Amino acid sequence: MTPPLRIAVIAGDGIGPEVIPAGITVLERAVAGTGATLAFTEFPWGCEFYRRTGRMMDADGLEILQGFDAIYLGAIGAPGVPDHVSVWELILPIRQRFDQYVNLRPMRLLPGVPTPLAGRTAADIDMVCVRENSEGEYAGLGGRLHRGTPHEVAEQTGLFTRRGIDRIARYAFELASRRPRRLLASATKSNALQHSMVLWDEAVAAVAAEYPAVECRKYHVDALAARMITHPHTVDVIVASNLFGDILTDLGAAVSGSLGVAPGANINPERTHPSMFEPIHGSAPDIAGRGIANPIGAIWAGALMLDHLGLPDAHDRIVRAIERVVGEGGPRTPDLGGTATTREVADAVAAALA
Repeated sequence: MTPPLRIAVIAGDGIGPEVIPAGITVLERAVAGTGATLAFTEFPWGCEFYRRTGRMMDADGLEILQGFDAIYLGAIGAPGVPDHVSVWELILPIRQRFDQYVNLRPMRLLPGVPTPLAGRTAADIDMVCVRENSEGEYAGLGGRLHRGTPHEVAEQTGLFTRRGIDRIARYAFELASRRPRRLLASATKSNALQHSMVLWDEAVAAVAAEYPAVECRKYHVDALAARMITHPHTVDVIVASNLFGDILTDLGAAVSGSLGVAPGANINPERTHPSMFEPIHGSAPDIAGRGIANPIGAIWAGALMLDHLGLPDAHDRIVRAIERVVGEGGPRTPDLGGTATTREVADAVAAALA
């Protein structure tokens, strides 16, 4: 008998405890009858845990997580807990310790979902961002001096390594080579950042030479952001640094109709550590507890997790079920113009799997 896939669940804060159970319902339905089983273990970590204990997770939390096949994360962040505390004491330690150097974010307009871009359809918006997830501007280097005085100074240093750029570029080119358009956009700002982004350009160009079948175009990040609005049909795979990728993917989610539908994956491609899967919408404290959060981002993130765990058919079935629900007049949460609850949407997706 195949042993169960062990998944650590950190529902977290805000709407996380609402969308993650909805996602689990769909995941369990998707693997039923496949011979695979999922074993979920929940951990109460997050901002409420921080208020009680002074820590975002247990002191040995990373050692505990290492024993799992994957991590399913809801959302982290709550009023009263500074964002730099919640991010730097839970999310970034997991990403960095487990060398989850690929942040993969599909940005696709689903059939029937309205986009703020006039005249655009699902055929025009189908992008995916490969974001470097372990260094760059989020490396944590820097400090502050003379706090609280007129002479206060803050320095935040971006860390770029040839190895880090090489491996994220190679992952992006491999992905682009498997997609129909074989088109890759590299986000840079080498006209102003003459050290880090020039290294980025040089490293990406060197990797590009290994993939002659993929067309690589270099864009300054501001121009690429504009292109995602004015000519989204010309953008396919994006490779970007940590900061640039973070910003561009929120833009991509917005043009795809809602942050609520966007999934994210933090991947350790070598599988020496567990990878982590999450919706990108954040904790949304303004609607937490109302039962109206869109679960599609969490469900889709769960589908990416199943694909990573060797169940691509289950991934494909979930994505088709999502498309069927939103494209054929199924229930929608308020962010998509409907009145449905989180549970109603999740149940509709689960039913569509049949």
